[in-house]
Amino acid sequence: MASILLIDDDDELRTIVAMMLVSAGHVVREAADGSAGLRLYRQNPAEIIITDLVMPEKEGLAVIIELRKINPQVRIIAISGGFAFDSKLYLSMARKLGADQVLRKPFRPEELKAAIEALLLPPPPPAPA
Repeated sequence: MASILLIDDDDELRTIVAMMLVSAGHVVREAADGSAGLRLYRQNPAEIIITDLVMPEKEGLAVIIELRKINPQVRIIAISGGFAFDSKLYLSMARKLGADQVLRKPFRPEELKAAIEALLLPPPPPAPA
């Protein structure tokens, strides 16, 4: 399975998602804000980053920008809740800044599982010249 860094300021959500991911066989590390998440990533990079977008210290959009500078190939899932308009706007911006997948809170476990599985698929072979 995958090593996953889960960054979210909602302790309850982070705990539930982490338990779900661990039960699916993933190795999960957690951070409560973007700054802590980036420190953890620099210490020991993960294959997949799941980051909330609205957090204290450093918001998820800034996390995505910085992660892309550190490792352009890292796979990122952006998650956001809140008001419908705001979360759609934030998720759209996250996609433009480099998130590979986006999920609107509340999401179903199957949605997160599918997003992770899509990121773990091997890249398609290059097209013949």
